[in-house]
Amino acid sequence: MKILYSIALLFICFPVFSQTRYTISGYVSERGSRELLIGVNVYQPGTSVGTVTNNYGFYSITLPATDTLTLAFSYVGYQPELRKIALNRNVELNIELLSDIQLKEVEVVAKRQERISESPQMSVVEVPVAQIKDIPALLGEKDVLKVLQLMPGVQKGSEGNSGLYVRGGGPDQNLIILDDAVVYNAYHLFGFFSLFNGDALKSVELTKGGFPARFGGRLSSVVEMNMKEGNKEKLHGEGGIGLISSRLTLEGPLKKEKSSFLISGRRTYADALIRPFMPKDEKGGYYFYDLNTKVNYDFGRKNKLYLSGYFGQDRFFYRSKYDGGTEKAGFNWGNATGTLRWNHLFSERLFANTSLIFSNYRFNIYSQEKDRDGAEYNLDYFSGIRDIGFKYDLDFFPNPKHAFKAGVLSTYHRFTPSAIVLKDSDVNEFKREIDAIHVVESGVYVEDLYKPIPQLRINAGFRLSHFAAKHKQYLRPEPRLSASYGLRNDLSVKASYAVMNQYVHLISNTGIGLPTDLWVPTTSRIAPQQSQQVAAGLAKDFTEQGLTLTLEGYYKKSKNILGYKEGASFLLIEDGPEGANEVSWENNVTAGKGWSYGVEFLLQKKIGRFSGWAGYTLSWTQLQFDSLNFGKKYYARYDRRHDISLVGIYELTPKITISGTWVYGTGNAITLPLGEYFAYEHRPGRGGSFALASQNDYGPKNSSRMAAYHRLDFGIQFHKKKRWGERTWEISLYNAYSRKNPFFYFIDYKYDDKTQTQEGILKQITLFPIIPSFSYSFKF
Repeated sequence: MKILYSIALLFICFPVFSQTRYTISGYVSERGSRELLIGVNVYQPGTSVGTVTNNYGFYSITLPATDTLTLAFSYVGYQPELRKIALNRNVELNIELLSDIQLKEVEVVAKRQERISESPQMSVVEVPVAQIKDIPALLGEKDVLKVLQLMPGVQKGSEGNSGLYVRGGGPDQNLIILDDAVVYNAYHLFGFFSLFNGDALKSVELTKGGFPARFGGRLSSVVEMNMKEGNKEKLHGEGGIGLISSRLTLEGPLKKEKSSFLISGRRTYADALIRPFMPKDEKGGYYFYDLNTKVNYDFGRKNKLYLSGYFGQDRFFYRSKYDGGTEKAGFNWGNATGTLRWNHLFSERLFANTSLIFSNYRFNIYSQEKDRDGAEYNLDYFSGIRDIGFKYDLDFFPNPKHAFKAGVLSTYHRFTPSAIVLKDSDVNEFKREIDAIHVVESGVYVEDLYKPIPQLRINAGFRLSHFAAKHKQYLRPEPRLSASYGLRNDLSVKASYAVMNQYVHLISNTGIGLPTDLWVPTTSRIAPQQSQQVAAGLAKDFTEQGLTLTLEGYYKKSKNILGYKEGASFLLIEDGPEGANEVSWENNVTAGKGWSYGVEFLLQKKIGRFSGWAGYTLSWTQLQFDSLNFGKKYYARYDRRHDISLVGIYELTPKITISGTWVYGTGNAITLPLGEYFAYEHRPGRGGSFALASQNDYGPKNSSRMAAYHRLDFGIQFHKKKRWGERTWEISLYNAYSRKNPFFYFIDYKYDDKTQTQEGILKQITLFPIIPSFSYSFKF
């Protein structure tokens, strides 16, 4: 706590710059709902002086005293506001922005309108939530992470999968945050859908490089999502019915203008649909559900309180009866998060947020058998990770040239890589083995957004991370720097450098982010992962057309990346006197290095009757492990030389919206057998020779390529205003021209009777042909 007091004291005691300077501060919200807006641009028209609201809608700007001052507030999708002020004292100015009447949405639809060429931050992607809802999707399920896959520098794992592979990194190298809480497995249905319900989200931001110092713990990216706070003025709701799931969101005031609530739920009903078709003695099915909740209370200008949570589960189950006995089996996995946040305003220039954070992920497999004689066999296996964390952040705005951020955070992790409960009444055996590991991860950071001259903006920061493992302590410095220099008002060059350390690891032998993958910590034997990334590029605004253009090149080098050894899996347990113990998983993994570099192009339009983007990525990703591929470098499975995405949304009329996406990607790198050898035994008089065994001959790892992937999706929405609100019918086609994209390959054999030989034939499995879907949505 001494560190916190020292930081606060430092900011409070920051030198007073001038007696003739005063501070304008306040909150910016949406008119009609009082929803606080993130990233609103606040500036003096005609000058480079300005700021943006933080994650809680607060802004502060200190300017020289004057009799008349004009301050502008602008935000994509909202009508701008101009206010004239006599600045002869500190001013509290709270603003409510009106949603643009030309937009059909009356909710938060985008983030800041600050020109991209002015921001020192690079490698950042912001997707308006309204655009996410308009883009056609698999089975009509709108998916935040799949939309992010359409951005340059972001690869998908496999057909239909929601996993993110950002600039050569794996799924575990993405820090996915929902209201300050880390989400560890962000996928439903084995990765085909993410667990984020767009109806509950206020903002989505992806950072691929040049990370600000406030973020840490992952190597490749940060996906920061904030939930809506709830309408403080009136009850509002929206929902929908689709092919595989239904959803409903309600928000409204608990105490008008002071307190509000949000509750949003979604559930699939595949289990209910297949139940009538199952045999009488059998029951089974699969479903998942999500629940987002949030409440808040505004105690006045200086104090605000928020409590939010997410709860979700995937469940697969099977039950049957046979000969007087019963059998049950299944597996399930799920996440639970909770965040309690307190905003406190020390002064017009110093804003603080304190967060208490809980996150829990658990995966479970079970099998139960009971025969007619009462004998039982039970097997219960589970693994997971549970976090309890504390976070304290400060925002300090001394003058228009500086915007400081500083803070500390500490997280207590409880890892359970393996826990087994076994009961077998036939042999009178009961076994309970739980492998739990307790560690603490902490960090302290400071960063400054500095504008020494109008053309130059610098975000410099430093983070010191600490990890306390059993018998080992790690202390790692992480310098961060990003800057932009304006060549013209609408054109700038940018560069960034960042060092990242990662103390938690996901070990996988599938590469597609299944729930069977294990989360494990850094130990005395397993060092933390580390990456260094440099990036440079150009950013241009086409203000009249509402377009932004970015061109970036990057180079990233990583070390201590973890993977399974050949033949190892999450169920592999050591035999011998130690049995299943805390080092079994450590013996199954190997550490290596990684290199990723490439060029990214993005042309984006966020508002207007026509919106969307065009993205292209040219990239290379290589890995090297001493115990794999004879220690030689090889291309990663998701190394993709070319990746193209075209996304368009067009409001044909106020009642009809059409949208489409087209994607193309170089095929994944895979390992295929070059030949097969058979061992024969010759038995005279017994029909000749026959094969005893076979052995495949493989070339270098990942030396082959799957066929290129490409797909066209199309959607059309029909909107209609009703007395009670609005309804929307949507019809969409996934893979509209039914491209047979490969999901995986296998070798089939054709036997020739004449030559008595077998010929191997490479065949592919295709997962999704053309899939039509429809949904009904409403809001009131």
